[in-house]
Amino acid sequence: MKHQIKNLVLASGLGVITFLAACNSSSESKITTADSTTAETAHEGDDHIYACPMHPEVTGKEGDTCPKCGMKLEHNDNAGGPSNVSMLFTATPASPKANEEVTLSMTPKLKDKPAEQVPLDVEHTKKIHLIVVNDDLSWFDHIHPELNTDGSYSVKEKFPAAGKYTLFADYKPSGANHTVDNLNVTVAGTVPAAKTYGADKLTGTAGDGFSVSLTPDGGKFLTNMPMHINGVVMLNGKEVDVTTLEDYLGAKAHMVVVSLAEKKYLHVHPSVEGGKFDLHTTFDKPGVYRGWIQFQSKGKVYTSDFVMNVAEGKAAVKDDAMKDMKH
Repeated sequence: MKHQIKNLVLASGLGVITFLAACNSSSESKITTADSTTAETAHEGDDHIYACPMHPEVTGKEGDTCPKCGMKLEHNDNAGGPSNVSMLFTATPASPKANEEVTLSMTPKLKDKPAEQVPLDVEHTKKIHLIVVNDDLSWFDHIHPELNTDGSYSVKEKFPAAGKYTLFADYKPSGANHTVDNLNVTVAGTVPAAKTYGADKLTGTAGDGFSVSLTPDGGKFLTNMPMHINGVVMLNGKEVDVTTLEDYLGAKAHMVVVSLAEKKYLHVHPSVEGGKFDLHTTFDKPGVYRGWIQFQSKGKVYTSDFVMNVAEGKAAVKDDAMKDMKH
């Protein structure tokens, strides 16, 4: 299985893990990435800007693909501009207890016109994807707030233990750029000892005999180089052709990756090749990362979780890897 990556340029200091579902960039293209608060554009003269629909800080030329998620760049002359939308967030009760039902309410607001309702686009069959993790990343949930008549969105949740929780609200205001807001809830009580992680955990059981195994080329995860990862789904010890899985939220699978130290987030849609999930990735920083793949079979959603220990890669190794992938 070979993919060609030509003239792929990754901006330094991004500080996130980047996953590619497809890697077929134009041979004359330059892809620019920047932090969403200081995004740079590739707009020169009368040229149009092409940006990732999920990551508008990633810009390039028509036909390029995003180095974060593999989606094809789309025409977006607003890419890199400051966001005029903020998310008003409340939890009721404000200081919940473990296993107590909490109503999470969020309302997108225009900063210059706070009284106006902000319509959201449907992305992957939902208007908001809310990813919830606890502080040590030992617990994960993926839920979907629903629209109310006043323009707010709400969903109920129960947090399993005391401590701090990070909520990633993933949405796209109509006519504006895709946005991910980091929200927080603190659950009252005695916080349990944080889970620590040892070796990689690259096979995750999902229940009912399902499991998913990830295999990185070279056998380990390193920074500063493009990496290829195969994802194999098994059922009762036999490999499953992932094309036979049902669509879940408009795709064969969704993958979320969060860094333990910085709580950096990415929502990924693995591509499918040869009956397996096909992913490419570049890690910018070493450390522990947690990942969750979700897929659906016979109406039931399954989740497999992973631990990835990323070591610092050498620049020379990076150069050799790039040469190998071009041939």
